[in-house]
Amino acid sequence: MATVDLAPGTAPLTTLNEEEVMFRDAVRQFAEDQVKPLVHDMDAQARMDPDLIPQLFELGLMGIEIPEEFGGSEASFFTSVLIVEELSRIDGSVGVLVDVQNTLVNNALLRWGTDEIKRKYFPQLAESKVGAYALSEAGSGSDAFALACRAREVDGGWKLDGHKLWITNGAEAEIFIVFATVDPEAGYKGITAFIVERDFDGFTVGKKEDKLGIRASSTTELIFEDCFVPAENVLGDVGKGYKAAIETLNEGRIGIGAQMIGIAQGALDATVGYVKEREQFGKAIGSFQGVQFQLAQMATEIEASRLMVYNAARLKDAGEPFLQEAAMAKLFSSQVTQRVTSTCIDLYGGYGFTKEYPVEKYYRDAKIGTIYEGTSNMQLQTIAKNLLK
Repeated sequence: MATVDLAPGTAPLTTLNEEEVMFRDAVRQFAEDQVKPLVHDMDAQARMDPDLIPQLFELGLMGIEIPEEFGGSEASFFTSVLIVEELSRIDGSVGVLVDVQNTLVNNALLRWGTDEIKRKYFPQLAESKVGAYALSEAGSGSDAFALACRAREVDGGWKLDGHKLWITNGAEAEIFIVFATVDPEAGYKGITAFIVERDFDGFTVGKKEDKLGIRASSTTELIFEDCFVPAENVLGDVGKGYKAAIETLNEGRIGIGAQMIGIAQGALDATVGYVKEREQFGKAIGSFQGVQFQLAQMATEIEASRLMVYNAARLKDAGEPFLQEAAMAKLFSSQVTQRVTSTCIDLYGGYGFTKEYPVEKYYRDAKIGTIYEGTSNMQLQTIAKNLLK
């Protein structure tokens, strides 16, 4: 398998192996055949097509890293990144549903779950149940550990009280990783992660947000009112949830980078096809050098983003440090995707401003990349701190 030498101290960036190519190509075909016809209606209705989710499970896309003994594909984190990219090339909403399931929920259980937790929840997450990751609150965004959601110990477990906001997959999920503080005076050392099932007493899914982009991806409020969680559903150690949150989000940022390059590539693909057909002044606009140069610039920036995302994913799989690379990949890919989708609308002209053509949706979907799983300013802070330490 061919390799490319990178900077000293980093793992080599490898080309795709045969298994990865097969997985990617199968997902690409599925996205074209099964997802693409649904995209417009899902966006308009702000709702994931309910028939689509079972297909994602049947293809093994919801348990990519889950061991085979629990019904998963037991593939690599890098494979998850490829899948998210391919789905997002057609629809960023489907891409992020699969991304959260794999890079956040399944990843957290792989690293922090007890054997009992894995035996109980992995078969469900691999076969039929969507997961969600609940960290954010009204007063806790970039300041991720300013949590007001409380957990108090009771006989046999814990009682949770509070609200969560901006929870991706909230409408579809049946298994939630929820972060709450067991001791507000302890600061981040009071943060603890809990596994909450949708039918637990005292837990309800609240308001669904009406969003600019990725509209078919549900974003909801979660409400906990004396919600009982069994003691065995603590994920990791009590008071160590901050570590699980930070390390999982570092991996999740690579997944968002994959979503961004998928959206950018989808917009560019549509635009290349359009400029070959659209005629002005008696010839296709793609024959004008000014248009060609814009296409070339976009393609170059997307490829640079892709290599950054792939490199961060390979480093993660190799057990090498990847904090800075993940932050850089998310930062740059989200910036590139906004530029690319905006330029694509320009090249479509007035048609690009209408919902009849796909680029206006790619443009709306792109904006979230600079916000969730760490804003661009937070990525810059992470990169700077790593450089200066």
